[in-house]
Amino acid sequence: MTMPELHPELAELAGLLGTWRGRGRGDYPTIEPFEYLEEVTFAHVGKPFLAYVQKTRRLVDGEPGEPLHAEAGYLRPAGPGAAELVIAQPTGIVEVHTGSIDGGVIDLRAQTVGLTPTAKRVHAVRRRLSLDGHTLTYDLWMGHADTPETHHLTATLERHARPDDPGAEVAAEN
Repeated sequence: MTMPELHPELAELAGLLGTWRGRGRGDYPTIEPFEYLEEVTFAHVGKPFLAYVQKTRRLVDGEPGEPLHAEAGYLRPAGPGAAELVIAQPTGIVEVHTGSIDGGVIDLRAQTVGLTPTAKRVHAVRRRLSLDGHTLTYDLWMGHADTPETHHLTATLERHARPDDPGAEVAAEN
């Protein structure tokens, strides 16, 4: 199957394309600190957006544990040096972010956090992605219930596959 040509508006985001895997850690004033494994994929279909899928598993004694979190959405260019991110979570939370692209750093802040009636009371989310070659790091801040926006997650991921390199995924799995 031939990959579609990258839409020209995606030039500032093209370095994110592929599958990334690594480790992260989380803490928050209302929970015990934890470690996790993560996989993130950014893909394109020839349109001016990147499809985003993320999933994590608890890390227990160096081994993968139970699933923790998943989310999916779209990262869209919003003009030179600007981006928008739309994310849906199975926990009933939807985030609509706007932000900036400065070299390999994407800073995003939720303009809207939508909640289903049974979702946790999240009221603020901020995300920073930093790309340096084949390493993607990110930090996430969250405001939940009565807790103001506070740093919650940090992770370092390594590129395991690019969509234009069909053999890379096989090599990464071995």
